[in-house]
Amino acid sequence: MDARNSTSSRQGPPEVTVVLADDHLVVRAGMRLLLAQDPAFRIVAESATVPDTLEAVRRTRPRVLVLDLTMAGQSSLPVIPALLNASPGTRILVLTMQEDPAFAREALRTGAAGYLLKEAAAEELRAAAHQVAGGATYVQPVLGARLAVDMPGSADQDSLTAREAEVLSLLALGHTNQEIAQRLYVSVRTVETHRARIRDKLGKDTRAELIAAARERGLVA
Repeated sequence: MDARNSTSSRQGPPEVTVVLADDHLVVRAGMRLLLAQDPAFRIVAESATVPDTLEAVRRTRPRVLVLDLTMAGQSSLPVIPALLNASPGTRILVLTMQEDPAFAREALRTGAAGYLLKEAAAEELRAAAHQVAGGATYVQPVLGARLAVDMPGSADQDSLTAREAEVLSLLALGHTNQEIAQRLYVSVRTVETHRARIRDKLGKDTRAELIAAARERGLVA
């Protein structure tokens, strides 16, 4: 038998390099153990903060980044575009406890390829990682059903993204743009952009109007 044919016949599916990003060591250990049961996966780095995740992705350029939405008190949602810019070939699978469909919509809108809850079974984590690595989009079925029901139509102009709802709640509580920027680890300009979008969608800008809008949505008491 030709040696080249022999080598080719032994080749399995392409290796999937993975970075695990979660600020809980025990969670990363669990993910590592679950993915290790499939020889297609190879963990190339782990991180516990948003800045460390960005550095790890730049350095290793993994095929899949398993990303928690909040690490060390910092939201990773706003950093998804930067992560993809640092490594365009990386596919991001969000693994989180956040069940609100608004967060899933925002994650997918900003570039994530998958959204999975931490309550998912081990087999589903591996299946989701394989799907996003292969170029598909994966949303946990139970959450996908809620997304389909809650998905805003084009005429629903008062629908807010998860981040806009977060900014609205902080504005209603009386925080300044500077204070909100510090809390959310974003620039003041970004907060101003979110505030402008909230104003455009809701037609409200005074503090009294923002408080009323936030209360209507259950964002503040």
